[in-house]
Amino acid sequence: MQFLYPGFLWALAFLAIPIIIHLFYFRRFKRVYFTNVRFLKEVQEETSARRRLRNLLVLSMRLLALTMLVLAFAQPFISRKGEEVKRGPRAVSIYLDNSFSMQAESSDAALLELGRKRARQIIQAYGEEDRYQILTNDLNERQHYLLEKEEALNFLEEITYSPVTRSLSQILELQHSVLDKADGYQKEIYLISDFQRSVTDFADYRDSTVEVSLVPMQAVAMANVSIDSAWFENPVRAMGQTYRLFAKVSNYGEEEQEDLRLSLTHEGETKPAGTLDVPAGKQEIDTINVGMLQAGWHEDELEVEDYPVQFDDHYYFAFELSKELPVLNIYGERPAAPLRRAFSAMPQIRYEEKPASQLDYSTFTNYKLIVLDELPKLSSGLITELKQYVSDGGNVLVFPHAQADVESYRSLSAALHAARPGNWEEIKRQVSRVNTDEFVFRDVFERTDEQLRLPVTQGNYSLNISSGEVLLRYRDGSAFLAKNEWGEGHVYFCAAPLDEQYSNLVRNAEVFVPMLFRMVLASGSVRPIAYVIGKDEWLELPHQTDAGGGDIVYKMSGPGGEFIPEQQLIGPRLRLNLHGQIRQAGFYHLYLKPDQILATFAFNYDRRESDLHTFSPSELAEKYGSMQVLEASAKTDFTQLIAEQNRGISLWRWCLILTLVFLGLEGAILRWF
Repeated sequence: MQFLYPGFLWALAFLAIPIIIHLFYFRRFKRVYFTNVRFLKEVQEETSARRRLRNLLVLSMRLLALTMLVLAFAQPFISRKGEEVKRGPRAVSIYLDNSFSMQAESSDAALLELGRKRARQIIQAYGEEDRYQILTNDLNERQHYLLEKEEALNFLEEITYSPVTRSLSQILELQHSVLDKADGYQKEIYLISDFQRSVTDFADYRDSTVEVSLVPMQAVAMANVSIDSAWFENPVRAMGQTYRLFAKVSNYGEEEQEDLRLSLTHEGETKPAGTLDVPAGKQEIDTINVGMLQAGWHEDELEVEDYPVQFDDHYYFAFELSKELPVLNIYGERPAAPLRRAFSAMPQIRYEEKPASQLDYSTFTNYKLIVLDELPKLSSGLITELKQYVSDGGNVLVFPHAQADVESYRSLSAALHAARPGNWEEIKRQVSRVNTDEFVFRDVFERTDEQLRLPVTQGNYSLNISSGEVLLRYRDGSAFLAKNEWGEGHVYFCAAPLDEQYSNLVRNAEVFVPMLFRMVLASGSVRPIAYVIGKDEWLELPHQTDAGGGDIVYKMSGPGGEFIPEQQLIGPRLRLNLHGQIRQAGFYHLYLKPDQILATFAFNYDRRESDLHTFSPSELAEKYGSMQVLEASAKTDFTQLIAEQNRGISLWRWCLILTLVFLGLEGAILRWF
C-alpha cells in the first residue's frame, strides 16, 4: 500500500489524545456512601470488570476512528501495476477524433459526443497543476500548446466535425512533439477514436518515457456505400460530342447492395444515370454517356442514394468546355493544304499556321496540338521550347521533311524520348495494322482492319523505338506512326512526310481525320476534374498575363465563404496554396475581377473515411501490445478508471466509511454496553 499524501501521516501522533483521556479520566473514582455495603460486594466486582472492558472498547474505537481519518487525508492506494507511482505535475495530450466517421452512433449517442465525454472525464481525473493538450484533425495553432484545466475543458466544447482525415501515426508524432517541450512533467498520451483500419497505422511503438492509452469508440455495425471517384475517358472534350464518364462506387458493408440509384446533375439538369448492384466489400465502375452542348465551366454532381452515412454519397467535379480547341501548324517552305482542309472541317478546332521563322514561343501553351509540318531543319531553340511544352502536357505531331537535317530531328527525339529517325529509304510500303487499343484509334472504326483502306508510302525514315507504342505498322513490322509520352504530354512521330509524293495518308480520310482529332483530344495539359479536401492544397493554372498593373490578388469563394489563397507566380504558371481554408465539399470559383470567373474547382471529402471497418479493442491490444487499451462501456466513469490506472485502487473512501463506522460503534458501546 502506498500514500498519495504521506505528509498527513504525522497526524497519527494525535492518537495519544484518547489514550491520555483514558488514563486520566476513566481511572477517576467516585465515593458513594451506602448504609450497608456488605450486600454490594458481588455486584461491585462484576460492575468493575464490565466498566474496564467498556473503556477499552471505547478507547479502541476512538483510536481506530482517528487512525482512519488520518489515513483518509493521506489517501492510501494499492498500485495495480505493482510499481512505484510517479509523482509530480503531468502533461497530458488528448486526441479526440472529430472526422466524419465519428458521426456513427453507439448504443447511447454519436461517437463524437461519447468521445467528448471521455475526454472530459480524463481531464477531471487529473489535478489543477497539470497541463493539457487537446488535439483534433484540424491541427490549428491553438492545439500546439499546453492548456490549463479549465481552458482544456472549454476547448472540448468547441470541437465539431472536421472534413480532414489524418493517419493516427501522424497524430501520435504531433503529440510527442508537443510533450517533448514539457520539461519537468510526467507525460501521458490518450487517443480517443473509432480506430478505422484505413487510418490506424502505428509503427512498432517503443517509448518507455511516455505512456500511450488507446480509448476505442465502438459504433453499432452499419453498411456504407460511397462514390469514390469519377473520370472522363477523354482528357479533352469538345462541344457537340458525347463522352463516357466513369464512376466508381464502393460497398463497404457486409451485404450486397442491389438496385442502387445513381443520378447525374449536368448542365443544370438532374437525370437518373441508372441502377447498379455492388457486392459486399467490392467496387463497381458504372459508365454514363454525357453530351457536351454548352461551352464554359460545368459544375456536375454524381449522387447515390444511401443511408445513414451520407457525406460520401455526393461527388462533385468541374471542367471547362471550350468552344474551340487551338491547333498550331509550324511549316517550313509552305503549309500543307491537306492539314488546313482537315482541321478547318472540324468546327471544334481553331487552326493556325505559322512559319518556323516567325514563332512566338510564349504562346505555345495556348495550343492543344502543335504540328511540325515538314521542317527541313529544327533549331535548338525550337527543340528546347517543344521539350518544355510537351513536359507541361502538350502534344506534338512530327511529319519529317524528305531531305531533312536528320541530326536535328534526332536531337528532338533525344530531348523528348521519342522515336528516333534512321536512314531515308525510298521503298514502297503498305500499312497493314492499326492499334485500336490505343486512344487515338480506339472505337473509331466500325469495319475490321481487313476492310480498311490503309496508307501506302513511297519513301520513309526507319524509326527506332525503344519505348512507347506503334499506332500504325507496316507489313514488315516496322513503324509508320509511333507515340511516346514525355512528362505530361505526347509525341507522335510519322515515318513518312505528309507530301503525297511520298505518302497517300491524306487520301485515307477515315484514318487521317479521326487521327488528327483524337490527337488534339489526347492532350495531357488538363487539370483534374475533382480535388480532395485536406490533400490537394496546391492548385496550378496559367497566370492571367492581361491582369493589368498594380497588385494582383486572386480570390476564391464557395460554400465555405470567400478567402484569399497564398499566391506564387512561377513563369507563366500561377500556384495557389489553400492552407486548409477549404473545409466544405462543393464548387469553388477563382476570381481576379469580381464579375469574371477564371476557373472552377470541385472539392470532395476524403474517401478514406468511407470504410467504416475498425479495429476492435482486442485487436488493438494484440496488434499494439506496447500501448494500453482502455475498454469500457458507455456508462463507465473514466475519471475513476483513469485515477485507478494512474494511482491504483484508492482507499480513502473506505477510510472515511470506517471512520464513521468506528464512531458509531463508540456511541453504541457508551449507550448500550
